[in-house]
Amino acid sequence: MATLKFSNIKKTYPNGTQVIHGINIDVQDGEFLVIVGPSGCGKSTLMRMVAGLESITEGEISIDGRIVNNLEPAERDIAMVFQNYALYPHMTVYDNMAYGLKIRRVPKAEIRTLVERAAGILELTGLLDRRPSQLSGGQRQRVAMGRAIVREPKVFLFDEPLSNLDAKLRVQMRLEIQRLHQRLRTTSLYVTHDQVEAMTLATRMVVMNKGIAEQIGTPSDVFERPASTFVASFIGSPPMNLLPVSVDRHGVVWDTMGQALHFQAIDVPSYTHGRELYLGLRPEHSKLHASGISLQVEMIEILGSEQLIHGVHKDHGLVVRCPMKATANYPIQVGETIQVGRDPDYALHWFDRATGLRIDA
Repeated sequence: MATLKFSNIKKTYPNGTQVIHGINIDVQDGEFLVIVGPSGCGKSTLMRMVAGLESITEGEISIDGRIVNNLEPAERDIAMVFQNYALYPHMTVYDNMAYGLKIRRVPKAEIRTLVERAAGILELTGLLDRRPSQLSGGQRQRVAMGRAIVREPKVFLFDEPLSNLDAKLRVQMRLEIQRLHQRLRTTSLYVTHDQVEAMTLATRMVVMNKGIAEQIGTPSDVFERPASTFVASFIGSPPMNLLPVSVDRHGVVWDTMGQALHFQAIDVPSYTHGRELYLGLRPEHSKLHASGISLQVEMIEILGSEQLIHGVHKDHGLVVRCPMKATANYPIQVGETIQVGRDPDYALHWFDRATGLRIDA
């Protein structure tokens, strides 16, 4: 196992386009760090720089204290799992897993021991004689992971490894990756655009936006205290409701149409007074028929035991997530206007409207 350190990492392409803007991250020994963000945010570029597949314009990447900027990929002691499996179709599962060891001239007996151990961990023992075309998508991804495991690298790199799987397999493979990390405790860097994967897998996560690390923290930290409106709107399903408001010096909240929103005084902290802000309220932390925001209902999505109530407040879309039983006695109809407040167990969130950054006392 090893540490992984990014020190002021920047990436600029020859045409002058800068895609990574000074990333600083310390990945601890045995940590599972997930980099999450939308397409084009720079997350895969950052991983490719760790792997040695992309040059570094400025800064340093070190693995276990050794700077690897100018090392070839084979010299970095890393193993990478790709989203497209990258298996050799003419080779058996055994040969695919053993290939990297063979070209490193590892003795045959040791190769067999390492491959069989990895196959046992990933439940591939009975599939070693098959070719990739005879495997399911989940089995192929396990083979790709097994090929990485046998290397016994200092760092695992996962580049959106589940994006080609269907929804059921994704859930299954997330569990398998969790079990694998708990068993091996190898330092891991995982890239995904799927915030559910990030939340369920990460020891810590990095939320990327346009080449900048918007927030680094545990999944609970990022969810409960998003550092910006971008993080608030990216992490969460559905994302956080963000309503532009003004708070006067008396603590009264006004929407952009000049209507007062009648939250309890305890909901409006003194540090918000006299400012133009975004008020943040998570859909699952909302409460129907409570003082706060008027919502004209546009659509209701039934999700089994839960429902999503979509509506607008003065042309700003809002969503409430609540149990089906919450409307059993008072059914809500499309077109009616209801009041929505916050669940008293959860706080409102406040963000500066000019910068988008979270504000606290």
